Amino acid sequence: MAPDRGSIEDPAPRDLPEAVEPVRYLPEGQHFTFRGVAVGLLVGLIICFSNMYFGLQTGWVSMMTMPASLLGFGIFKTLSRHLTFPFSPVENVLVQSVAGGMAIMPLGCGFVGVMPAMEYLLKPSEQGPISLSMWKLIIWSLGLCYFGVVFAVPLRRQVIIREQLKFPSGFSTAVLIGVLHGKGQVQNGGTLDTSKAATFGSLALENRPLVLTGDTNDDDGITDSDDDDLPRVDTAKPSSWSSNIRLLLITFGISGFYTLCTYFFPVLRNLPIFGTVAADTWLWTLNPSFAYVGQGIIMGPSTTVHMLLGAIVGWGILSPLAKFRGWAPGSIDDWETGSKGWIVWTSLAIMLADAVISLGYIAFNPLFKRGSSFLATVKWRFQQDGPRGLFVRRPDDYIAVRGSEDDSRPSIAARSSEDANSLSSPVFERRNPFNPQPVLPQRPWDDEDAPPEQSVGRKTVSIGLVISVLFCIASIHITFGNLVPLYATVIAVLMAMILSIMGVRALGETDLNPVSGISKLAQLFFALIIPQSHKSSVLINLVAGAVSEAGALQAGDLMQDLKTGHLLGAAPKAQFWGQIIGATVGAVVSALIYRLYTAVYEVPGDLFQVPTAFVWIFTARLVTGKGLPYMAREFAIGAAIIFAIFTALRAKAIGKSWHAYIPGGIAVAVGMYNVPSFTLARTIGGLMNWYWRIYLGKEDTPLIVLASGFILGEGFLSIINLLLQSSQVPHL
Repeated sequence: MAPDRGSIEDPAPRDLPEAVEPVRYLPEGQHFTFRGVAVGLLVGLIICFSNMYFGLQTGWVSMMTMPASLLGFGIFKTLSRHLTFPFSPVENVLVQSVAGGMAIMPLGCGFVGVMPAMEYLLKPSEQGPISLSMWKLIIWSLGLCYFGVVFAVPLRRQVIIREQLKFPSGFSTAVLIGVLHGKGQVQNGGTLDTSKAATFGSLALENRPLVLTGDTNDDDGITDSDDDDLPRVDTAKPSSWSSNIRLLLITFGISGFYTLCTYFFPVLRNLPIFGTVAADTWLWTLNPSFAYVGQGIIMGPSTTVHMLLGAIVGWGILSPLAKFRGWAPGSIDDWETGSKGWIVWTSLAIMLADAVISLGYIAFNPLFKRGSSFLATVKWRFQQDGPRGLFVRRPDDYIAVRGSEDDSRPSIAARSSEDANSLSSPVFERRNPFNPQPVLPQRPWDDEDAPPEQSVGRKTVSIGLVISVLFCIASIHITFGNLVPLYATVIAVLMAMILSIMGVRALGETDLNPVSGISKLAQLFFALIIPQSHKSSVLINLVAGAVSEAGALQAGDLMQDLKTGHLLGAAPKAQFWGQIIGATVGAVVSALIYRLYTAVYEVPGDLFQVPTAFVWIFTARLVTGKGLPYMAREFAIGAAIIFAIFTALRAKAIGKSWHAYIPGGIAVAVGMYNVPSFTLARTIGGLMNWYWRIYLGKEDTPLIVLASGFILGEGFLSIINLLLQSSQVPHL
């Protein structure tokens, strides 16, 4: 029902509920601001440094959208007295979109896997090593950073509006932003009701407007109002933001101090907690990095325990077995002849099996669910109109008012005349009968999607997609010349788009974007179309996988952000351009950071082992006809069969209580190809997550803050270690 806009002389308190029942309004606040972009780039720079540092160490990269929102809120909260207008939830969405677009570039541009494989692991017989100049690195990274973002825009309506996929991380980020700004309706467990995550701004439109008339320099960045008669919601305590920021700074400092200590005392990175024999012979040590503990907190108990399972199987069973049987006679930590390289083949087989089964399920599940109804529709149309009916829709197939048969909201005809009149008016002024002060004009909105002027136009998408694809093809040609044929690049980009669709759907349903599996599928496909006799077959294979990984990663990142913005009522157009800006700056900055680290540190080396680079090169050599170590094939096939079954069970168990107890293929594989020191620390973080959230039943926000401080502290303070290393300051 529309709000009562009667005269201000009506004093009857009993009419208060009628007076304050509002229609839904578009959230207030500026969706795209230069200050929001600037803060997003600043936050993104910090996360970008962290992701490059940890990516070269273990291959782990995080979008860290929730920490980005928290940092953005903290910065604007600190500056609230100096702002000309308050910092709103929709502007916070812009901040995290820019930061997220920048933060993923170390992985999206291949700097934590593909590029080290090309520069350090590619053999002369494989047209390597490929040493790129600084400007070619930038051209390469810019070429990969756009087409995935543009391609994700037309997918938004299907996966977010029509199918309403969950995108759990995007939903959680929306919850966090709502709580930070005092806008969230907190339910049990500190989360919002997922049943409200359907229409545009569904987590924001039921709250009070953020900006009311009054003093815009209020300390909280939210204006005061005497409009106490409007319905209120439970909000975060006024001191919560300051306590969270204080916790962030403390954990940032602790992690940063530990990072500095590891430079002068390198032994801190490998503590022999299981004894010197296990440490020296079998590499079972603990790296008590606060950042790895923070990563484990974010990953959660299920993922980290599965990683621990992979470490136990790989480093506790397979590695000694391969060593004692003589299958891997070299040193344990040798990638070529030692068991470290031998067990990678098993982990690779697990990743491939997981990718094929999970992506196959995502691709064909809609067909199984809707196949019978689709065939019935085709049969009916053929019977009515013949072959023409298969291609031309009958006029009576259209719905006059609703664009979706699944829309459960009442139609305009079902609303009262007052509701209909209110909704048809583009702008009107809402008054409280007990407060003569008019509220700023607001636009009523009761639709499932954003207003047309806030959406990305079809023309922009069409032109942008063509330009981004052509630029990607051109950049690869400029970077590698004739080593990578033009037809191979074109096929790689087209395949990347197809695989991006499956990646986005997987992310929406499971909160896992299987970019590793997607890249391996692309490598497998290119092994079928590129002759093994081609002089650049391995290089082409690496490039194809990198393009597919970049497209899937960027499309998934934007879709998570679009889900957050959809729930909070942020303009998709602002998020799209924020992502473009963040990706552009992130691509250039990532190239600079990568070259900085590789110029100062030995790669691969003790600090930067680049395990994913070995996975990339081993995959390329495998699918292009190179042989496997002795007995590696048998164990790889066995592991692939086992985890194909596990992955199928996990796909059927989504939403069930026993889902977490089935080992996840990607998590097990990561625990297998990373040395145990990283996995043990992450497992500690995962158990902390379980103890805090499950055992104690506490809310997530302090845990997110704690993990963010740990990760960002080591990632950012590693710059100091970089300067010390480049200055050749001696270790103690």
